[in-house]
Amino acid sequence: LIPVVISFAIGLGVLFGFEVLVGRVGYLAAAALGGVVLMVAGAVAGAVCVAAKWLLVGRIEDVEHPLWSSFVWRNEVCDAFVETVAAPWFARAATGTAALNTWLRAMGSHLGRGVWCETYWLPEADLVRLGDGATVNRGCVVQTHLFHDRIMSLDTVTLGAGATLGPHCVALPAASLGDGSTVGPASLVMRGDTVPPSTRWQGNPIAPVT
Repeated sequence: LIPVVISFAIGLGVLFGFEVLVGRVGYLAAAALGGVVLMVAGAVAGAVCVAAKWLLVGRIEDVEHPLWSSFVWRNEVCDAFVETVAAPWFARAATGTAALNTWLRAMGSHLGRGVWCETYWLPEADLVRLGDGATVNRGCVVQTHLFHDRIMSLDTVTLGAGATLGPHCVALPAASLGDGSTVGPASLVMRGDTVPPSTRWQGNPIAPVT
């Protein structure tokens, strides 16, 4: 409920901002300055999510948690902040930009220089490691947790320097892509899979492309 209320409040703030601009500078100037209002709204939404993440769960480690533990529920609330507050006001519009990379770093992820990231679906950002020049394409899910027998198991997902995760791929916990490797579109990198450097893989689950 709280993330929904905050997102609604940001929306009201945007409407109020436009109303003030129209009253002071007119419709045309308000339309020209509207982008600034939306950028401020996006910055607020992103900052709220960062604050919620660190207040609710703090630094996330690659450990296990029982399903009914407080961590699991706090982590779900953090996800609700991302999907309800950050996604509509900031993350969806910022995919593939330095602004998204900065926000993901603030959420705890380890991103190298020149990373191209077109997704905000990094459920536990602390456990994501993207090397210099790595690429995560649109629609990817970098999945750092799985549930089994009512246990939430967390582990890292690593992309080496220059590695590429194609559009709409899913990488499961403990997966690792070597430097310069490529996983083709709509592929599934299974839990614990290691993709050798400078190779190309594709499929569900992935297999070498020859």
